[in-house]
Amino acid sequence: MPFILQAGFDPVWFCMLLLMMIQTSYLTPPMAPAIFYLRGVAPESITLRQMYAGVVPFIAIQIIALAIVAAFPQTALWLPQQLLGFN
Repeated sequence: MPFILQAGFDPVWFCMLLLMMIQTSYLTPPMAPAIFYLRGVAPESITLRQMYAGVVPFIAIQIIALAIVAAFPQTALWLPQQLLGFN
């Protein structure tokens, strides 16, 4: 039996947390690939520092959402249960 099930975690909930963390990593340094993609299409007057500052509110929202899903697993499990019948 996989470790996730042995530990008592719901696999759908665990995958949701993992995907939310991966999504957050696309906006955070040092890699931040989403910012580098935007750097290619942004005007020259916008600096990389301004782009990093611009994503801070989005990172904060994602961290809050991650904390909510971690604390209340039902927030991530309700929709799959309704649509796919997961229990």
